[in-house]
Amino acid sequence: MPESTIPGRFAGRTVIVTGAGSGIGRASALRFAREGARVVAADVVAARLDALVAEHPDLDLVPVAGDITAEAGVQAVVDAADGRVDVLANVAGVMDAFVPAAEIDDAAWEFVFAVNVTAVMRLTRAVLPLMLEAGRGAIVNVASEAALRGSAAGLAYTASKHAVAGMTKNTAVIYGRDGIRTNAVAPGATITNIEAPMSSAVAAAALGPIMQATVPTPVEADVMAASITWLASDDASNVNGVVLASDGGWSAI
Repeated sequence: MPESTIPGRFAGRTVIVTGAGSGIGRASALRFAREGARVVAADVVAARLDALVAEHPDLDLVPVAGDITAEAGVQAVVDAADGRVDVLANVAGVMDAFVPAAEIDDAAWEFVFAVNVTAVMRLTRAVLPLMLEAGRGAIVNVASEAALRGSAAGLAYTASKHAVAGMTKNTAVIYGRDGIRTNAVAPGATITNIEAPMSSAVAAAALGPIMQATVPTPVEADVMAASITWLASDDASNVNGVVLASDGGWSAI
C-alpha cells in the first residue's frame, strides 16, 4: 500500500505534471493536488484532462492539452504556471513494442525519443529560469526499470530511459548548488493504460524467460505517485541526482 496522503505538503506550490490524463501521471497529479498544490496537468489527449477535472472539481487542476514534443506545447504548459514552478514532474512516456536493434525503424525510434527524451529536455529547459530566479525547485523525471537493465524493453525505450537517467544526473550536478534538486523514479511493473506488446519473436525468445522469472507483481499507479511526490517534497531535501528504483525489488535480482 502507498503511504497516506499528507495534507498541506505542497500548499502554495505550483506543480507541472505531464502525462496527467492517465496512469502514473494522473495518479501523481491527483496526489500533488490533494496535498495542496496548484497542478498544471498536461496531456496530449484533451478528453482525458476534461474527465480528470470534471471528476475532481474540489482540486486545483489546470488542464493543458497539447503536444509537449513541440516547443509550442511546452510553452503552453509553462504559460499556465503563471510565472512560478516549484515542481516539474516529467511523467509522460511511450513504449516501443520490445523491438530489438535489427528490427527498429527510424519512425519508431524518433517518436520514442521525442516523447521520452526531447520533451523532458525542453520542459526542463523551460522551467529552469523560473526555478533559478526563485532559488529553489524540484524536478522529478520518470525513468524506468529499462534505465537500469537491458532486459526490460526494446532498444528505443531502453536507450531513451538510459538518456533520462543521464539527464537527471547532469542536471542535478549543475543546478544543485542553486537549490534545484533533480531526481528520477525508475518504476517497475505498474498497472497503466500503456500498451506494451512484445511484437518481436526475437525479443520474446530472449526477454520472455527473463521477465517471467524476475518481474514482481505489478502495482497500481498510486504506488508510483507516492515515490514521485516524496522525491519532490522537502522530505527529500538531501536527495539529488538519484535514480530511485521503485520496483518491488526487481532491480536487486
